[in-house]
Amino acid sequence: MDNTQKFSGLANDYTIGRSAYANTFIESLYSGYGFSEQSVIADIGSGTGKLAKQLLDKGSFVYCIEPNEDMRRIAIEELGKYKSFRSVDGTAEETKLDEKSVDYITVAQAFHWFHVAPFKKECRRILRDNGMVLLIWNMRDMANEVNRVSFEIFSKYCSDFKGFGGGIQKDDIRIRQFFEDRYEYVEFDNPIFYDKDTFISRSLSGSYSLRKGDVNYSEYCESLLKVFETYSKDNVITMANKTVAYVGKITSFLGI
Repeated sequence: MDNTQKFSGLANDYTIGRSAYANTFIESLYSGYGFSEQSVIADIGSGTGKLAKQLLDKGSFVYCIEPNEDMRRIAIEELGKYKSFRSVDGTAEETKLDEKSVDYITVAQAFHWFHVAPFKKECRRILRDNGMVLLIWNMRDMANEVNRVSFEIFSKYCSDFKGFGGGIQKDDIRIRQFFEDRYEYVEFDNPIFYDKDTFISRSLSGSYSLRKGDVNYSEYCESLLKVFETYSKDNVITMANKTVAYVGKITSFLGI
């Protein structure tokens, strides 16, 4: 399947189940990395606009670049009230933005889907001088039993499951190549709290997840419900999680 279509039909579960990014991380962008109300940001692979909303709430101008129609529709419904929001039907490799038109590029939960070399070329094209790229994920803490048990369920039932975060590892070779080993790594605690419905929506929102009609779908959902029943307290389950980011500039023409 074309990567741009992997989330077709999942937009509702995605917007219900996916968490925002750590508020401390967002604050650090504006206190330590030069983000401001005057910043123009390209949020590439923006999905339903989880990160974009946090940037728009800070007053920045955000182009949401998203090729999937379902995800883009939800983002427009959610973010259309912001005057500084623009939705663009584009890809990581062809954003449709003008040359040197943005101060920052953010990529939240999406870099692992991109073709790295053409994406890097597009970053160079649309970034203004001294512009920065931020590759961002909400990553589960695997020291947490809820995450370990969930991992086992996804590994058992979902043939497309490569690991959380699309299988991206800390200091992944794709990230190192993209930044040519010149980047800063930061992380911020961001525990996520789910009731039963949002926990199931979060689980079903993965591109790898089984869908209704798939073999073993009922058994899969029963296993997820058992996780919630086993580990929830007062009808809330806590997912240990961190917002992590790789921050750097794309200034050279070496490598990819």
